[in-house]
Amino acid sequence: MDVGGPTGRSGARVPPVVVVEAYAELARRVLAGPARLGRTRLVAIDGPSGAGKSRFAAHLADALVALPGGRPPVVHTDDLLDGWDDQLTFWPRLDGGVLAPLRRGQPGAYRRYSWVRRCFLPRPVPVPVTPVLIVEGVSAARAVVRPELTLAVFVTAPTPLRLARAVQRDGPEILPELRRWHAGERTHFAADDTAARADLVVDGAPALPLDGSRYYARVR
Repeated sequence: MDVGGPTGRSGARVPPVVVVEAYAELARRVLAGPARLGRTRLVAIDGPSGAGKSRFAAHLADALVALPGGRPPVVHTDDLLDGWDDQLTFWPRLDGGVLAPLRRGQPGAYRRYSWVRRCFLPRPVPVPVTPVLIVEGVSAARAVVRPELTLAVFVTAPTPLRLARAVQRDGPEILPELRRWHAGERTHFAADDTAARADLVVDGAPALPLDGSRYYARVR
């Protein structure tokens, strides 16, 4: 999904305004925000596959290291999927194992899916009660969880680039599944209105020169 700017009088799309912001400042903003999931500030990083969500999550987690609470756990929704067909239906697994315990102020856990073995691994991954939890992946900021989010981020990038990134990472043999996955993303984001309801929209492929480990490009 690509996020464009508004249209002008001629009907042509006006390029969006892009502003460079620091992960360190965003980390402070998150920690200053209200905890809505029990005692935890839940950050959801959403957007289509290949947009740069995992990278954004890692840099934000790194920026939180020096602040009270230290580096937060990062849950990748891809680790919760029961294969390709579980694109959006994995949510009860995330909610039951991770979000529900944290609502009660208790630690959670989940089992990571092995895309090689095509099954969930037996050893649970613990999710402790911390000041911040980052959940990253397609549909992470879906409507059902918005009331509990301290921050909703939507990361976007041009479709051809996202496709190229995925193929480079996983190989051309995933193309049939990937195209089906992209279609599912588009349908979900349109129905959920995810980008419009996000607190922050990020350009995952900025043309501006910047230190990507310290700064990101915000789309306004």
